Amino acid sequence: MERIENKVKNQMKDSNNVDYPDFDQMWSSIQQDELKVAGGEPVVLRPRKRKRFALVAGLSVALMATPVYAALNYDWSSMLSHREGIQSALEQGLGQTIEQSVTKEGVTLTVHTAFIDENRTVLLYSLKPETSQDVKDITDIDFKLIGLKDSKGNFIEGYNRYEWNKNLGEFQGYFETDWVGEGQTTDVEFIMEKIQFIGNKKQSISYNPNDSTTQVLPIQKDGIDSVTLQSFEQAEGKVLLKSEAKVTDPEMQNRHIDFEAINDVDKSVKKGESLSFSFHDERTYTSQIYKSDTLREEGTKFQLSYDHILETKESTWNINMNLSKKQLENASFKQVLDIPMDNVPGGTKIHEMKVTPTQVRLKITQEDYYTLPFREYQLDVGGTLLNGYLMGKGQEELRFEVVGLDAASLANQPITLVAKHRIDGFYGDENDKPIHLTDISEKHQTTTSSIAGYPISWTYYLKDNNLYVETLSSDPMFDGVDRTYYLDGKEQILGEPESYDESNKSMDVYEKFDKKELDIYIYSYGINKPNEELRIPLKSGK
Repeated sequence: MERIENKVKNQMKDSNNVDYPDFDQMWSSIQQDELKVAGGEPVVLRPRKRKRFALVAGLSVALMATPVYAALNYDWSSMLSHREGIQSALEQGLGQTIEQSVTKEGVTLTVHTAFIDENRTVLLYSLKPETSQDVKDITDIDFKLIGLKDSKGNFIEGYNRYEWNKNLGEFQGYFETDWVGEGQTTDVEFIMEKIQFIGNKKQSISYNPNDSTTQVLPIQKDGIDSVTLQSFEQAEGKVLLKSEAKVTDPEMQNRHIDFEAINDVDKSVKKGESLSFSFHDERTYTSQIYKSDTLREEGTKFQLSYDHILETKESTWNINMNLSKKQLENASFKQVLDIPMDNVPGGTKIHEMKVTPTQVRLKITQEDYYTLPFREYQLDVGGTLLNGYLMGKGQEELRFEVVGLDAASLANQPITLVAKHRIDGFYGDENDKPIHLTDISEKHQTTTSSIAGYPISWTYYLKDNNLYVETLSSDPMFDGVDRTYYLDGKEQILGEPESYDESNKSMDVYEKFDKKELDIYIYSYGINKPNEELRIPLKSGK
C-alpha cells in the first residue's frame, strides 16, 4: 500500500493537471494482478490471498490522486450554491488538488482543492473537530483570524463561508479572495487562528404579547444583561416585533441573539420575513414579522435563542501551498470595452470584461457616482443565461458564475449583458413641500400626500417618547420613501430607518421627540419599473 501511494504521489509531482484514472484499464489490469496508475506504469500488488484488500486500497489512492476527489467524497453543492462556477468547475474535474492537512489540539484542517485564475483565488477546505464537547452540539465556528499570507508575509483577507456536515461531523467551507498571484505559480500560506466552537442555548423569557408597551426583560446570564421588546401592529393581522439585546460580555458582541415563539407542542412558531439584523456597540438588534394571532394563541411560550461558546482552541493552523494558474489560464481572457450604459446617469460605462472558466466580471466606471438602477443582471452567452450580482461601492463590478458552459463557449459565443427590473432613486419631493403633522400623540393618526403623482399615506404616533413615521403607497410602481427629515433651523434632522418590507412600506423614528406639530420632508424615494430591460452587446461570436 505504501509503495502504491508513493508511486501515485510521484505521478502527481510531474503535472499540476492530473488526469482522471482510466477505469477500464484498471479493471483489465486487475485480472493480471497489477494496477496501472496514470502513465501506464504497473504497480505490483501483494500476494493473491490479500488481493481484495490491496485492490480496494489501491483504487482509493488512485481516486484520491484526481481533482475530483473532493467531489467524490464531499457534497459541496449546498455550500457553493452562490458560487456555482466553482461547483461547475469541480464537476468538470478542474481545480488544483491540494489534500494537505494539519492537526492541532484535536482539530484537523484540510485544504482539498484550490482554484486560482485572473479573477479570484478559492480554497475548498474542511475542519474536523475532535473536541471534548459532544460534536452534535456544535452549530457554528468563529475565528480570531482567517486568511492567506503571500510569499512576502503580507496578510490577505477574504470571504469565508462554511456549513456543518452532521454526517461527517465536520465543517465544509470555502475561502475566497480577489487577490491573485502575479506569476504563473505563487507560494501562499492558509492561516486560521484561535478557533471557537459555537453551540446554541435557549433562555425562557416572560414576554406578554398582549401588552403593546415596551417590555424590558432581565436575563443576566451567559453575558446577556437584558432584552427589550417592542411591538408594532401592521396591516393584515401582522405585528412587527423588534428586539434589542444588551450584552455585558465582549465575547457576546456580534453574536446572533434571536427571539423565538414556541407553540403548545414545543415547535417554533413560523416567522414572516426578517426585516433586519444588526450589531452596534454592546447591542444586537433584530426586526421580524409575525402573525398577531399566532403570538397570542393560548399556550404560546417565548424564549431567546443565542450563540454560546462551547470550546476555544488557541492554536494557529497553517498550510503552505504552491498555487498554479496553469490549469485555468487557457480558457481565460480580458477585453477592454468602454461601452456606455444607455440611460444610466453618471457617465456610466462597462469598462472591462474578464472571463475565466469559473466566473465573468464586468468592471463598471463612472464619472460621478450613482448606484446602478437595476436589480437583476444576466449574461446571455449564445443563449445560455448566467445570473449575476453587483459588488463594490464607488467602483462597481458585476460578477457572473459560469454554469453550463465550457471554456470554448466563453471564447467563441456572443455575449450580451441583460439588466432587468429598474428602480430609480430620487432625492426630495419635486416641490420640496413638507407634510404637516398635527396633534402628535400616542394615538395613531394618518394624513395623505402625493409624490411624482403617486399617492402616499402617512401614519404617525408617539411611543416611549419617540416619534414614529410610517409611509405606504397603494401604487406598487412606487418603491417607497427611503428616508424623511425635518428642519431645526437650517439643519436637517434625519429619521432613523427602523424597518422595511417587500412592499413599499417604511418606518422612520425620531428619538426623544417632544413637539406637538411638525413639518416633515422626504429625503429620498424610489420609482419601481419592474418590466424595464436593458440589453448591451459586449462581444460578437466567432
